[in-house]
Amino acid sequence: MAQRTWAIVAGIAVASTLLAAGAVQREHALLAGPFADVVRDREAHAGVRPGDPGANRALAQAYLDVEQPGFAVALLRDTPADRDPEEILTRHLFGRALIDQGRAEDALAVEEGVVAACAPLAEGGEAAPGCDATLLASALRRVDILRELAALGVTDVRAHPEASFIAYRNATREVRATVQ
Repeated sequence: MAQRTWAIVAGIAVASTLLAAGAVQREHALLAGPFADVVRDREAHAGVRPGDPGANRALAQAYLDVEQPGFAVALLRDTPADRDPEEILTRHLFGRALIDQGRAEDALAVEEGVVAACAPLAEGGEAAPGCDATLLASALRRVDILRELAALGVTDVRAHPEASFIAYRNATREVRATVQ
């Protein structure tokens, strides 16, 4: 009986030691890799300048660079448009974040809004602040690709890389040039 009690006490002591050793773990960085320092710097910059749309865009781009589109979507979704003089750039980046998050249909709606806001540039008219020919061309190309994805029934480009490649090829087969 004494030997059995001793075995139980020893077992409890070993289990307690293992439990205590397992509970004392060092923290692990949420983001690792070559861009982790860039993300930390941009997070610090955005923290010092809360509500600054430029700082938020830079941070969102860093999140996309480390393949964390959920962080970028949350950050850009909550950026107030009334304090963003170049809100169109934020919307375009938001579209990219939605694509990376697997929400191609939502991204298409956002990018169509970017195209609509910048379309007057093609006729020589006044467009939204932040619009330029490069942004308009990028948004037009993205809309074409997203429409092809929708036609193929693809919403998540990462989950369906073959179909995404086909959509990309179909959308970029035609070359457009605008002369001003």
